[in-house]
Amino acid sequence: MAAPQTAKPGPQSLKINPMTGEDIAEVMEIEMLSFPNPWSRAQFESEIRNPVSFSYTVRTREDGRGGRERLVAYIVFWVVHGEAHVLNIAVHTDFRREGIATWLMEASLGVMRENLAYEVYLEVRRSNAAARRLYSNLGFKEVFERKNYYGDEDAIVMRYAFEELPGDEEEGL
Repeated sequence: MAAPQTAKPGPQSLKINPMTGEDIAEVMEIEMLSFPNPWSRAQFESEIRNPVSFSYTVRTREDGRGGRERLVAYIVFWVVHGEAHVLNIAVHTDFRREGIATWLMEASLGVMRENLAYEVYLEVRRSNAAARRLYSNLGFKEVFERKNYYGDEDAIVMRYAFEELPGDEEEGL
């Protein structure tokens, strides 16, 4: 599984790499900070082994701390029979509002398209206005609601449709 894009221009040097088992401790830190019902370590391990799953991390170099790399975001999505589904995406609280989630989603949409997805779905908490705005700005549309999806809250299902590429259109009968 190739990484969608290797570096982001700008003040931070960001790199996307496939998620490995060695990343999970740092991923879990972000997961715990980001969600009221976080995934377990076993769920991330399962996604790394799942043949339809794509799991990526974003790292930045911390210049003020000896230049070590720090994991600042991740995404997990599936691509199955022309459809993609974003399962999980989060950015560390220290790095939010810097465009990392947008950049990661755009790179991931590229990977989805390369893997022949023609549409993408995701669920987002009704109360998560920032995430809903992010997805809307990327071209996702709110299509329906899943009642009590999170147990304590409804989910809004959002859909992104790729533009047809030359040759994608079906021949008439």
